[in-house]
Amino acid sequence: MAAAGAALNFRHLQKTFLSTQTSVFLAGGQQSHSLLHLKQRNTASSKAWRSHVTAAMIVERPAASTPVETEKPAKLKVRAAVTVRRKRKQSMREKIETQLDAFADRIGQNILFQLIGTEIDPRTKRAKASKETALKDWYRKKDLKTEKVVYTAEFMVDSGFGEPGAIAVLNKHHKEFYLESIVVEGFACGPVLFTCDSWVQSLKDQPKQRIFFANKPYLPSETPMALRELRERELKEMRGDGKGERNLCDRIYDFAVYNDLGNPDKGLGFARPVLGGDERPYPRRCRTGRPPANTDSSIESRVEYPTPTYVPRDEAFEETKQEMLSEGAMKALLHNLVPSIVASIEPKSREFKAFHEFDNLFKEGIRLKKGIEDHLVNKIPLLNKIQDSSESILRYDTPRIITKDKFAWLRDDEFGRQTLAGINPVNIERLQAFPPVSKLDPAIYGPPESAIREEHIAGQLNGMTVQEAIQANKLFILDFHDVYLPFLDRINALDGRKAYATRTIFFLTPISTLKPIAIELSLPEMASRSKRVLTPPSEATGNWLWQLAKAHVSANDAGVHQLVNHWLRTHACIEPFVVAAHRQLSAMHPIFKLLKPHMRYNMEINAIARQFLINAGGVIESSFTPGPISMEISSAFYAEHWRFDREGLPADLIRRGVAVEDAGEPHGLRLLIPDYPYANDGLLLWSALESFTVDYVGTYYPSPAAVQADVELQSWYAEVVTVGHGDHRHAPWWPNLDTPADLAGILTTLIWLASAQHAALNFGQYPIGAYIPCRPPILRRLLPEVDDPDYDYLLTDPHRYYLSTMPELTMATTFMTVIDTLSTHSADEEYLGERREGWTGDSRAVKMFDEFAMKVRAAEEEIERRNRNPEMRNRCGAGVMSYDLMTPSSPPGITCRGIPNSCSI
Repeated sequence: MAAAGAALNFRHLQKTFLSTQTSVFLAGGQQSHSLLHLKQRNTASSKAWRSHVTAAMIVERPAASTPVETEKPAKLKVRAAVTVRRKRKQSMREKIETQLDAFADRIGQNILFQLIGTEIDPRTKRAKASKETALKDWYRKKDLKTEKVVYTAEFMVDSGFGEPGAIAVLNKHHKEFYLESIVVEGFACGPVLFTCDSWVQSLKDQPKQRIFFANKPYLPSETPMALRELRERELKEMRGDGKGERNLCDRIYDFAVYNDLGNPDKGLGFARPVLGGDERPYPRRCRTGRPPANTDSSIESRVEYPTPTYVPRDEAFEETKQEMLSEGAMKALLHNLVPSIVASIEPKSREFKAFHEFDNLFKEGIRLKKGIEDHLVNKIPLLNKIQDSSESILRYDTPRIITKDKFAWLRDDEFGRQTLAGINPVNIERLQAFPPVSKLDPAIYGPPESAIREEHIAGQLNGMTVQEAIQANKLFILDFHDVYLPFLDRINALDGRKAYATRTIFFLTPISTLKPIAIELSLPEMASRSKRVLTPPSEATGNWLWQLAKAHVSANDAGVHQLVNHWLRTHACIEPFVVAAHRQLSAMHPIFKLLKPHMRYNMEINAIARQFLINAGGVIESSFTPGPISMEISSAFYAEHWRFDREGLPADLIRRGVAVEDAGEPHGLRLLIPDYPYANDGLLLWSALESFTVDYVGTYYPSPAAVQADVELQSWYAEVVTVGHGDHRHAPWWPNLDTPADLAGILTTLIWLASAQHAALNFGQYPIGAYIPCRPPILRRLLPEVDDPDYDYLLTDPHRYYLSTMPELTMATTFMTVIDTLSTHSADEEYLGERREGWTGDSRAVKMFDEFAMKVRAAEEEIERRNRNPEMRNRCGAGVMSYDLMTPSSPPGITCRGIPNSCSI
C-alpha cells in the first residue's frame, strides 16, 4: 500500500510540476516569454520538483517475500515553440503553393518533429526519442501577415527522458520552409533552445529527417553518446559523395577548381584557362557538378546571371540581401543601357571632352538631347518617367572624395595620403635597398635593377643622402613592377588598353605624410624605352606628364587592389576554410559556432562573382586594364606571394617593413609611419579580436593535448591545407595546429580577413574610387615621347589629352555602377561586435563576446576622436576625408564605413 500510495503521490507531483513548467504560447505568430524569465521560473520549479520527488521516493520498503508490482515510467508532456520565418514578398505561384500546403497540412501531410535525448535507452541501445508529432496550427495561421510565425508541437516522453539534445524534422509539405528556432519547455533543466536558421526541404527533395542540435556546444570527445551517431551522420551527409550535379536545394559542400570562368562554347574569345593545379595554382571553390562544356571537357558549362548557380541552400542570400542586389541590378541595367544606346546613336558622345562632363554624371546624370530623348522614350517608356524625376535614376551619387575638395586629387600629398587611407592601403612598403631590384628572372625580363638613381631624388630628401634616408626609415615604395611586367606584352596588345609596370618612391615628411618623389614606368625590355623615370615637375609640360604617370600608378594600384588584395585574399582564399568547416566541424562544435557569422554569404557572393564579375567578358575584364589576363595575374600572385602565415595584420605590417616589434607599444608594434590610419585603426580591432579568440579557445582547450585530440578540428585544418589550398599543401609556412595559441592565431587571422580587412578594401570603392580622373581603373594611352604625334596633341590641348587616356563613357558608367552596388550595406548586415541571439548555449562564451563587443564600441569612439585630431593630417584637415573604413557600425547604404562580420558583398 505504501508503494502504491507513493506512486500516486509521484504522479500527482508530476502533474503539479508540469503545470508550473508549461509556457504561455501566444497565438498568431507572437513569441513566447523571454528565455531569461523561463529560466528563472524553471530553476525554482526544478528545486521544488527535486524536493518533492525525493520525499515521494522515501517510502517503506516491502518485505523481500512480498511481490512488487513494476510501475511503468510516468509520462511527461513537453511543448516546443517553433519559429518559422516567411518570405515577405511572394510570387503568385508561391502564394498558391503556400495555400496548397496549408490545405495539405490539414488532411495529414504535416511537418513532423521528433525529440531526441542525450541519454541512451537501455532497452534499444539507441538515443531516447519521442514519437513523431505534427506541428500544430499551420492551416489556422496560413493567412497571418507577420514575417515570423510561432507554431507549437507537443511531445510525450518518459519521466526519465533526460535532457533533449536534438530534434529531427520531416517536411511532408511540397515547399521548403525556413526554420529559425525551436524552444522546448517542460524539462527540469529549463527551456532548451535550438537555433536552426536553415531551410528544411520537402520530403520529395530530401527524404531523410533534418537534424538540429541544441545550442549547447560539445567537442567531439565530450558529445553525449546518444548524439554521436547523429553528429557523424550529419557531417557525412554534408560532405556528399563527390558525384553528380548539385541541385539548388542540396546542402552538400565539396571542392572544385576554377574551371567555370570561361565559356568556350561562345567562341575562342571567351575561353579561359583552368585556375587550380600545378600550372596555375589557385584556391578551390565550391563544387557544383555541372556537366562539361560542349567544346572543352576540362571546362564546366556555365549558368549565366541572374539564373542562380549552386551553393548549399543555407549559403544563399536572405530575402533582404537579395532585394538590395535586385535593386542594384535594375539600377545597373538602366545606367548601362542608356549610355550604350546613346553612344551607338551618337558615337562622339563616347568620349569625355572636358572635366565638367564627369561632374555632370553626379549633377544631372545622363541627359539626352531632345531628338535622341524622344527616340529612346518611344522605345523605352520607363525613361520618360526617369527623365522627369528630380531624383533621376540615371544620376550618380557624388563620390565622397570630391565633396570636400573637388581638386584635391591633383595634389601630390593627396596621392600619397591615399596609399595610407584610401581604397588600397595595404601595398605601401618601406624601401630597404636602393635602387629597388626585381625578383623576376633576368634572363627573361632583363636587368633587375630599377632605373631610378640617386640624382633623381637627391633634391627631395630634406638634405639627407639616399642611404641616410633609408637608415632613418624615410623612404617607402609602391612596387607593382613584378606583378605586371610578365603580362605587359599581352595587355598592351589589347585594343584600347595600355599599361606600364610601375614603381613609386615616397619620402616620409616630418608631419607623417608621404610625398611622391619618383615614378618609374617600365615596359618589356625589347621596347624602345623600356624604363622611364619621372620626378615632381617644375614646369607646365612636366606637370601634365607627372599627372599621367600618377594615373598609370593608380591604374596599376586599382588592378592589384581588385584582383589580389580584395578578390583573392579576402574572398577566394577564405572559401576553402568555409567549405571545409561545414564538411568537418559539426554545428555543435564550439569553433564552428565561433566562425559561423564570419562565413555568412561568402560562398554565395563568390559564386555570383564567377558569374558576372571575374568571368570571361565580365565586369573585371571590361573595367580594369589587364582585361582577359586579369585572373592569370591573380593566379600568379597566389602562386608566388600568398602565405597564410602573413595574412594577419601584425605579420603583414612587419612583412612590408612599415612596423617593427616593440613590447613597449600598446599593440606590441611600432609603426614607422606614425599617422597610418588603416594600420592604427586596424590594430585596435585586431587586439580586441585576438583577446577574444584567445579567451574563447582557452575555454574549450586547456592544453595542447586537447587541441591535438580534437579529430574534427584537425580534419578541418588538414582539409584546408591539403585540398582547399592544395596547390600550397607542401609549403613550409603553414602554421602548426598543436596548441591553443596556434588555434587562436589561425582563427584571429581568418576572422580579421573576413571582417575588418575585407571592409577596409571594399566599402570605399564608390566613395573614393568613383571619380574616374582621380583613380582610373583602365587607361588607353601610354605617355607620349617628344617625337610622337601624340606629344603635339598633349602640348596643344593637355586637358583633352588627359581625358582621352581615361575610360570612355560606357566603360566608366559600367564600372561606377558595379562599385556602387559593391559599396552598399544591406539592411540585414551584421557588424563586428554583433551576433544573433542564441548563437551559443554557453554562458561563458556569451560573456566573453559581450566584453569583446564593448572593446569594439570603444575602438569606434577612439576612431572618431582620431578623425577630429588636426595633428593627424592623413585623416583630418582642409578638404581631407576622414578615415572611417575601420569604423565598425554603419546604417544601410553607401557610407564608407561599417565592418560586416563576413565578406557579405
